Amino acid sequence: MRVLVDANLFIAYLLKPRNDSFVTLLLNEVVAGRATLLMPAELLREIEKTVKRKPHLLHIITAAQLHRFLVLLQSLCEEIPRITAAIPPITHDAKDDYLIAYAVVGRADYLVSGDKDLLELNIAVPVTILNSVQFRQLLRLHS
Repeated sequence: MRVLVDANLFIAYLLKPRNDSFVTLLLNEVVAGRATLLMPAELLREIEKTVKRKPHLLHIITAAQLHRFLVLLQSLCEEIPRITAAIPPITHDAKDDYLIAYAVVGRADYLVSGDKDLLELNIAVPVTILNSVQFRQLLRLHS
């Protein structure tokens, strides 16, 4: 199964890393070869920029923790080639359109997000959009 994960879930994990978290579960599936984590460079940059530009995050997530996490993600993921063409508007928030585009280009089966706009998208897209709880349930059904 091919999975693209929104930056908000990775940042939530960095704020409160737990062994039973969605991100830990997903990374275990990746290491076991049961899932492929898709990662465009833009998503890695979004994670890094978001943490570095928000002082309240910098008080909790150290630069070393962020760096180690980004290196870990890069080592475990399949990088999606950069999209150079214009990305059409799909969502209410133009900043989320790139996630749908990369999910399509990366042939993702699932896009996992905590973003309400993505989860309530009212148009057909060629990827299943789930929240982390729904994705956990899906993994339980397949194991």
